[in-house]
Amino acid sequence: MRSTVSVTSRRRILCVFPAYTPSFGTFSHAYPLMGGVKAFMPPQGLLVIAAYMPETWECRFIDENIKRATPADFAWADAVFVSGMHIQEGQIHDIGTRAHEAGKLAVLGGPSVSGAPEKYPDFDCLHIGEIGDATDRLIARLDAGVARPAAQETYETADRLALADFPAPAYEAVPLKRYLIGSLQFSSGCPYRCEFCDIPQLYGRQPRLKTPEQLCGELDAIVSQPGHPAVVYFVDDNFIGNRKATREMLPVLVEWQKKNNYPLQFACEATLNMAKQPEILELMRQANFMTVFVGIETPEAEALKGIDKTHNAAVPMYEAISTLNSYGLEVTSGIILGLDSDTDKSEQNLIDFIDRSAIPVLTINLLQALPKTPLWDRLEKEGRLIHDAALESNVLFKRPHDTVVASWRRAIGHAYDPEKIFERFKHQCEVTYPHRITTPTAGKLTLTNLRRGLILGFNIITRVGLFSDYRGPFWRAAGYALKRGQIEAVFNMGFVAHHLIRFTREALRGEHNASFYAAKAAEAKEAEERSWWENARRRFVPEREAA
Repeated sequence: MRSTVSVTSRRRILCVFPAYTPSFGTFSHAYPLMGGVKAFMPPQGLLVIAAYMPETWECRFIDENIKRATPADFAWADAVFVSGMHIQEGQIHDIGTRAHEAGKLAVLGGPSVSGAPEKYPDFDCLHIGEIGDATDRLIARLDAGVARPAAQETYETADRLALADFPAPAYEAVPLKRYLIGSLQFSSGCPYRCEFCDIPQLYGRQPRLKTPEQLCGELDAIVSQPGHPAVVYFVDDNFIGNRKATREMLPVLVEWQKKNNYPLQFACEATLNMAKQPEILELMRQANFMTVFVGIETPEAEALKGIDKTHNAAVPMYEAISTLNSYGLEVTSGIILGLDSDTDKSEQNLIDFIDRSAIPVLTINLLQALPKTPLWDRLEKEGRLIHDAALESNVLFKRPHDTVVASWRRAIGHAYDPEKIFERFKHQCEVTYPHRITTPTAGKLTLTNLRRGLILGFNIITRVGLFSDYRGPFWRAAGYALKRGQIEAVFNMGFVAHHLIRFTREALRGEHNASFYAAKAAEAKEAEERSWWENARRRFVPEREAA
């Protein structure tokens, strides 16, 4: 549904989503292998806001991960809407500055400003919280006039719009073919209260839900766009936050897949205790779920108590991972170093976990305190919040800072050593991929998929299989998969490992921070100063540079 506010003016709204810095999690180094892919995933929140605007208002949507908004775009607009996360703070300020240079009113909403509005004194209007009554008040204000206010205005949501009343995201406003994966939301909120997480404070502990029919309508919109991504990620804070609702939704999703010849694969984020839900896991398998991101955080069971994550120990960790694998779900994992409970043995415990679990993809990160989290509140009381851009985290660790950073460097170096990562992919060929369902060929043999497969195959063979210095481990793992008829696995391991190995080498050269994946400003400046030829050379054959 659109806003019910009655408007009398015609407005032009420019929605701008800020760029991300390169990270482990967005697979930016894999984009050149894909042919035309420029960004990770469409931003759900801002697309929903665009769809909610009054019907008589024009909306233009620009994702700066794909292309930069131009002066002509700002000149076209009456108001500029921006949304983003803490990791995008610098880019958010930059968009606000460009809007003001064009004389336009700048409006900021989304998770970062909702968690820390004090970071953004430069914006004209702040939208705090989710879509709801504050959004309607903001629309009424813009209808009355779009002149910049003398002082900042704040609109805070008290009455949230029910997810069942959400409009379908304005997918038609973005070129889906430019994204690595698609995005879809079923629920919002999470019942758990992990110490470091801001989700319960921002979105609540009682998950709110869309209807299965809404999901099907949004999926129809995604697949109707030529060249849409083959994988769609459920951006829910916890896919099993409401197990009953998930169990009731999945059969509808299975039927949609069958009706459409399985045009999509799915991925999601959930807690590790989903291993206790065999009915849900089987339905996920039937719906063609391939990957689940799990915030394992630490393999040390005692440490989980300190961060209020004991639900990860509801099933023995390795047993839970094995259970998920047995339903065809490849686990990816978030890991945190720098916890108060870390000891001199924690690094080796993590390395042992990486090898034994055989999880291919782990985002290993230093602890970072986010506003509106129990961790932030505790560290603030203890005087352990620090704000030094020269450091890798805003947390004063209990162990020496340099010691923790050195552990992070050794851990990622071990995890993404080419031999190690391809061995873990070989393990997945044994324990995970054989358990996936066989989907109809009709859903895969499209011109888009054939073109995409040819481009990806050619690039993997040349850039990974011929010109990289890790071609040996790649071909050994690829041969292992091909002997088992797992052709798709070869494509997956090729582009995923390519990104992870390259990003790790950059991180070990000091080009990326160890917290929240922020690229260092010095490296960005250095890239700008390098010649076009040198940047192109690094893009195609950076593997030969010393790690």
